[in-house]
Amino acid sequence: MKIFCAWPAMLCSVAGLLASSVVIASPQLLKGDPAQDLGSRNPDSDMPIVIGHRGASGFRPEHTLAAYIVAIQQGADFIEPDLVVTKDGVLIARHENVLAVVELDDNNNIVFDANGAPNVTQETTNVAELEKFRDRLTVKFIDGIAEGGWFSEDFTLAEIKALRARERIPNVRPQNTEFNDLYEVPTLAEVIGLVKQVEARTGRKIGIYPETKHPTFFAKEGAHLDGSPINQSLGELLIETLVREQFTDPSRIFIQSFEFENLIELQNQIMPRYQVDIPLVQLYGDITDASVQPSSNFSRPYDMIYNAAQGADLNAIYGGLANLAVGGITPTTGYGDLVSDEVISYIADNYAEGMGPWKNSFLLRESLPEPVDGDGDGVAEITTQLTGEIEPFLAFALAQGLDVHPYTLRTEEQFLTLDADGAPQTIIDEVVQILGLGVTGFFIDQPIDGVRGRAVFLDEFGDEESKEDDESNDNETGLDAPGNIIILPSDDRDSE
Repeated sequence: MKIFCAWPAMLCSVAGLLASSVVIASPQLLKGDPAQDLGSRNPDSDMPIVIGHRGASGFRPEHTLAAYIVAIQQGADFIEPDLVVTKDGVLIARHENVLAVVELDDNNNIVFDANGAPNVTQETTNVAELEKFRDRLTVKFIDGIAEGGWFSEDFTLAEIKALRARERIPNVRPQNTEFNDLYEVPTLAEVIGLVKQVEARTGRKIGIYPETKHPTFFAKEGAHLDGSPINQSLGELLIETLVREQFTDPSRIFIQSFEFENLIELQNQIMPRYQVDIPLVQLYGDITDASVQPSSNFSRPYDMIYNAAQGADLNAIYGGLANLAVGGITPTTGYGDLVSDEVISYIADNYAEGMGPWKNSFLLRESLPEPVDGDGDGVAEITTQLTGEIEPFLAFALAQGLDVHPYTLRTEEQFLTLDADGAPQTIIDEVVQILGLGVTGFFIDQPIDGVRGRAVFLDEFGDEESKEDDESNDNETGLDAPGNIIILPSDDRDSE
């Protein structure tokens, strides 16, 4: 069947691959399913938002246009591109700047096998298999963590476009490996182009939720393979791209970061210079100091570690926040030192419109002595149980008027937990639970389950206005699934 494609070539190719992959890899929607209307909400609605985490990363390799398209088809209100930079200063969508990770020994040297090949431990691209890029393999310290592999900042955009995306966690999502090596690594501009095309074709306004990854590394500490400083401001590149692409509607964008300095700089310097005002979201990692350098960077904001260690003028960088962190800002300041009422009030009053906490940081849980089989498939994968305790910073953040968008909900059993009473939670249970705490949105790898869970919550607890908002666009033209998936020509990519 020959079908006309009015989209740019790359989007046509991606959509063609989706169509040629036999079926859309999402659950069958039944008549009466709460998710049947996948185009029912625009970002300016008052309903809690469903954010496609790295796209629909439960169904396609993350941070590909294919993953974003599936997320949109499944009803996501926003799609999330994590942003890193190329050697020639272009923002691309990758969860990390390392494109494939290799094993290091105790001295941070790369481990090679008997044939001289490095041991690849994780990959989001096929770079490790391309001989022409073998010389880009190196070791770098990213936020205080030694990592071996190939890094985005050592590749031009043209070279990045020679790569193909792969499933990051194939042991968890083996079905996604079917799509390995089919999709390019997209630029931020291409992600914006996708949501514009969806709006032009359907009238549906999808938002984007970009994250600046490792901004201190890219701006201050990091170096290219040849030793020259990277010296790139992700915040500047992000706003510059949004302005150039004419995508600056504040109802359709949130900018998020785990670091504090780059958000403050965006608010006070970069956005005023470009005459835009986009909502900012302060992300938080673990608040218990359980994951710290040199093994992990999840418990501490790296900008504070770096600036304090460098003897920087912390008051000039952070303003009043410098004196509000417990013990002041030091090389060991953690997110747990930044959840007081005073800090959250400062964030709300001075630079951010939202907070993005790790769900485990406010929904407290404890480890189980033995894993539990929650879905009856004979494989016991649930390893935690909720204690019933809720960290008070969540309610305080909401009381300060902040949007609160926790991360990350995932459908697979190993990411679920037991209720405080010992009953296994389903993903729908988890969505209903966090919405019941008052959060205004959430990140999820399987947006279709987020849409369903939200519908269940609104049906049970929502006021009439919310229910009407959820149902108001039942007949709206949109990207319906599964029968009306956009069918576009297949890809003619080369086989490299």
